[in-house]
Amino acid sequence: MNVVMLLLVLLVGGMSVHAAGAPVHGGTLGAGMVNPGYQEKPAWFKESFLDIREDIAEAAAAGRRVLLYFYQDGCPYCAKLLNDNFGNREIAEKTQQGFDVIAINMWGDREVTDLQGARSTEKAFAAALRVQYTPTLLFLDESGGVVLRINGYFAPHKFTVALDFVAGQHERQGSFPDFLAAASPKAASAKLNSLPGMLASPLQLADRGDDGRPLLVLFEQGSCIACDELHRDTLSRSELAYALTNVDVAQVDLRSTDTLQTPDGRQLSARDWARELGIQYAPSLVFFDRQGHEVFRTEAYLRAFHVHGAIDYVVSGAYRWQPSFQRFLQHRTEMLAERGIKVDLMN
Repeated sequence: MNVVMLLLVLLVGGMSVHAAGAPVHGGTLGAGMVNPGYQEKPAWFKESFLDIREDIAEAAAAGRRVLLYFYQDGCPYCAKLLNDNFGNREIAEKTQQGFDVIAINMWGDREVTDLQGARSTEKAFAAALRVQYTPTLLFLDESGGVVLRINGYFAPHKFTVALDFVAGQHERQGSFPDFLAAASPKAASAKLNSLPGMLASPLQLADRGDDGRPLLVLFEQGSCIACDELHRDTLSRSELAYALTNVDVAQVDLRSTDTLQTPDGRQLSARDWARELGIQYAPSLVFFDRQGHEVFRTEAYLRAFHVHGAIDYVVSGAYRWQPSFQRFLQHRTEMLAERGIKVDLMN
């Protein structure tokens, strides 16, 4: 494997490798070689033996809660979390005050003991929790229940609100989406962005004809900077415009009380449907097959490469035979590299 290919595998492949191809841990590859995909964790992260029961008890005794951080080497969104979020002094101090943060390698082999006392590896533990993105963050309460799950990257202004929600135990008063809406951490466009060619309102998502295309539902809201960026940058690119011709696209305001027909034929308000699906972040992209079954979703800040990959993952049917979206992206990046096409994950 040449140097270029090694770097690309480390960027999206989800594990570090040395020359023989075996997984490694930490920042070195052996014999003095440095893993270029390794991201140094803050020194204040907890050094855990990965017995989750003990971690929860120790955090509770100190008046904190546990935050499980699932990562992979070379993940650009993990780098943003570590640099932009935890590199912010206010956020770092707030996190240390309220949480014991435990890093878990999505592809790692360290032993983990779960809440039932069962032992497995990091990668098996991540798979059991259906971790598809890095970073994935699980905020646990004192009994080990998941108070909040963040699949992917939250920008600093929203991440701060998530910390306040869990540390303050506000789940006892209501949901995180409502807490986030009330906090309104940063203003953006008050109106939803339009996308030409979207399905018309009122939405009839079970009665879309017989063209066989999958359905992509964009769950959005007003005053959403990430929604503005999705439309004004990502979806406006020519390669994304081509990809979107292979799906029916519907836009749903996750705060709206307007009635729509869901993909399985029921009549619900947009707000109730979003809550039923557990939508916590705008924008969220949720894909459905022709039978009205959800097959995939993205719920985090993603750049064009990953949004394009998500569309192709569904349209190609790859989700049926490759359950790991990360592995799908790894193969794509390797094939592009062999054809001399450079991939910039954050472009």
